[in-house]
Amino acid sequence: MKLFNFLFSFKATLLLLAVLAIGAGVATFIENDFGTSSARVLVYNNIWYEVALVLTTINLIGIIYKFKMWKNLPRFLFHFSFVVILLGAIITRYVGYEGIMQIPQGTTTNEMISLEPYLQVTVKDGENIIVHKEWQKEFTSLLPELNNFSYKVDFDNNNLTIDYKRFQFEKKEQAKMGLLTIDVTLNGKKETLRLPGLSGQIGVPREIQFDKYVVVLEYGSKFINLPFAIRLNEFQLERYPGSMAPSSYASEVTVIKDNKTYDYRIFMNRTLNEGNFLFFQSSYFPDETGTVLSVNNDPGKWPTYLGYFLLTLGLFLNFFDKKSRFRKLTKYVANKNLAMFILALTLISTSNLNANENNNTEIQVVDDINSRVDYLNKLKDESKLTADKFGHLSVQGNGGRMKPLATLNREIVQKLSGRATFLGMDADQIVLGMVTRPDIWKDVKIIKINTPKLKKFLGVPENEKYISFSEAFGEKNDYLLTKESEKALLTKPIERGTYEKDIIKVDEKLNIIYSVFNGALLNIFPRVYDENSINDNQKWYSPLEAMQEFTGQNQAAINSVVRGFFNSIIENDWDSANNYLDMIALYQEKVGSDIKPTNSKISAEILFNKLDIFFNLTLAYVLLGFVMVVLAFIIIFKPTFKPEKTTKIIFTILAILFATQTFGMGYRWYLSGHAPWSDIYETLIYISWSAVFAGVVFFRNSLLALGAATIIAGIFMFTAHLTDVDPQITNLVPVLKSYWLTIHVSILTASYGFFGLSAILGFLTLIMFIFRKNRDHLDDIIKQISAINEISLIIGLAFITIGNFLGGVWANESWGRYWGWDPKETWAYVSIVVYAIVVHLRFVKVLNTPYVLATASLLAFSSIMMTYLGVNFYLSGMHSYATGDPVPIPTWAYLTVATAFIAIFLAYKNRDLKNIE
Repeated sequence: MKLFNFLFSFKATLLLLAVLAIGAGVATFIENDFGTSSARVLVYNNIWYEVALVLTTINLIGIIYKFKMWKNLPRFLFHFSFVVILLGAIITRYVGYEGIMQIPQGTTTNEMISLEPYLQVTVKDGENIIVHKEWQKEFTSLLPELNNFSYKVDFDNNNLTIDYKRFQFEKKEQAKMGLLTIDVTLNGKKETLRLPGLSGQIGVPREIQFDKYVVVLEYGSKFINLPFAIRLNEFQLERYPGSMAPSSYASEVTVIKDNKTYDYRIFMNRTLNEGNFLFFQSSYFPDETGTVLSVNNDPGKWPTYLGYFLLTLGLFLNFFDKKSRFRKLTKYVANKNLAMFILALTLISTSNLNANENNNTEIQVVDDINSRVDYLNKLKDESKLTADKFGHLSVQGNGGRMKPLATLNREIVQKLSGRATFLGMDADQIVLGMVTRPDIWKDVKIIKINTPKLKKFLGVPENEKYISFSEAFGEKNDYLLTKESEKALLTKPIERGTYEKDIIKVDEKLNIIYSVFNGALLNIFPRVYDENSINDNQKWYSPLEAMQEFTGQNQAAINSVVRGFFNSIIENDWDSANNYLDMIALYQEKVGSDIKPTNSKISAEILFNKLDIFFNLTLAYVLLGFVMVVLAFIIIFKPTFKPEKTTKIIFTILAILFATQTFGMGYRWYLSGHAPWSDIYETLIYISWSAVFAGVVFFRNSLLALGAATIIAGIFMFTAHLTDVDPQITNLVPVLKSYWLTIHVSILTASYGFFGLSAILGFLTLIMFIFRKNRDHLDDIIKQISAINEISLIIGLAFITIGNFLGGVWANESWGRYWGWDPKETWAYVSIVVYAIVVHLRFVKVLNTPYVLATASLLAFSSIMMTYLGVNFYLSGMHSYATGDPVPIPTWAYLTVATAFIAIFLAYKNRDLKNIE
């Protein structure tokens, strides 16, 4: 009876959820280091994890019954939905199957290759097949003793046994290919056989002769016949202009079933549905003569979708349920105003945060020859108009994106010097000078260098912050960093010190400068359309390429314009240079208008670059948030202090900053053509926006909560502008060209802002606990902040849950499976479970305290950091940015963790405060 009561208790719920979260989290590291098969064998497909899922389902059903949740519709819906989702998952797991179909163009097939590997045994007597057996089997390289198996096959009074001997992985850390060694015994006669194991490929059969019987064994994927056939009529591949990067690819197919046929077009985000089968455009043949389709037979789709619908509906209704915990907390907070919030908007001016030098900055070059200094000063003073025209030209980036040349110039100068401007000149002036006068700019100190050791190696004074291009070459024009850069690149990233990192960065910058000197990056000349040309007519060319590859009058015209333009700059004839730029602009308009951005969009992007909205907001958010938190603590510790005018001014400033960021995100959306949360830079900006949104909309009555939200926004904005985060606007990969991206990512990522706010509130609550002794008035404030914290947790949990399952719908509609244990989606699942535990801690009496809530909300944010950043850089997967070895964990991360645990430890002694009921 005690066991029965425990199984249907919240303690069991928390324990089971913890088991699921820890198991899944550990599995992602197993997969990264030992391969997918190891993770599947040890966790995902292991009986212990399946039992935990079943027990969780039983526990949930028991709690629904125990607390009669059907009497409260919203609560019942979103709890019961998990039961439905788990039932759908069980059907998918044990009835469904996946595979791939490879179809050459013009070919018809009804066979797919299974995703799972099988050990297959066929016994023949001559040409007759007597018996065929198969077992789905995967192996792990982490605990090889678990690979052991022994199978028996009885036929014609004969006993055949197949015993595992060993599985040797080709690469232990990959666990994808290897050699299976088995003992095959028939009626006491034993033979040892080795079978090559291939992931996603048909196994290689091996035969053994036992008297009159032939035993055929193979290990690998198997063919599965479909109840219909598919013919590939045509495979179509489109690339971004001038790039090898695919923009989209599609398969024009004909489905043949029971003498009935129909045509269908399969492409990214548009699957073919035939019965329970889903076909997704996965890949294509390297020579582009055929297609590769992912196939999924999923009878659990509709139960799962029903669960998703019930979940979303229940969570939505919960926000309006008068009996819900959310409404109770919001009512409590509404009656405990800490500060007023006003929506009056006034104009303020924000200082530019760029560390730009004054326009009157003296130019210093390595060579002090007066003529060179005079030239550079003239370039700074006289080239404004010409540089502006230069920046307004269109250029084709490496990924095929068409953008203003001013954007590329800014990216180049930012990469080289760490600044948007340098030496009193803007990026357009600098790149204009570098392209036209490399003989001077090779001696200009523009390459930022950090480590004294590298400066010493190059013979540069230790107090110098920059070096020139020429300083990286010796007297014989030999490249000084050849061996050092090779050593640095061969060193594992996690073992690289500041010296190795600096070498790699400087080497990259030197290559960029060289590419600028020869104009290789300036793809500004489109080719006149020629239907007979074997070249890509949408590719744009650099000046040197155009002069070499174009033919006839086009070549002569380009040659004349380029040479005339260069000579004009050299001779300081700015009027002539402007005329040549006008000619190039007119040429672009006439020849490349099909892909060239409009003039208005060019101007808009240049203005966007100059405003640098997000960078300028970073310090503003951090400073304002700090002021708000300090002011809130002053009010807390000195209740008589009521700075109403100050708070009104602060709230007004925050409203303006938030409106500015919203405008900036909409601006970037317009320029990129897609929602501004498709890469790591954009999602960091979006998380900061959602944090301020949470504060302004939901917690505007709490100065402390609003300050915490603003600090979180500043932190994420600051992270977005770190060196390793690329802020460039890029083209989308084909799979992201979906409206599901906007829905899924916006909802899911918004939750991170709420969880970040919760973590900061948890930390500030712990600070108040530290100073709580002999300050009774702090108790009420702690409860108020804890209520806000819990509200933020509830909203965040609803958002991340709905967003994650909407991602499942996207995945299923795009590539035919809504869950594949990819590290990113797995850690999103882990985060859901972790925050579900935090929200439900109050149901265990001993854990229902503000101290526990503050500690849990602070520590739980580590799962979000792992989901968002850790997976991207430390684990490989389809959502990941990781390549090779992981980057080292920065020092500030250790300091942050240490600070959090110190606060938890110091606050522990004053923890005896009950939560609101």
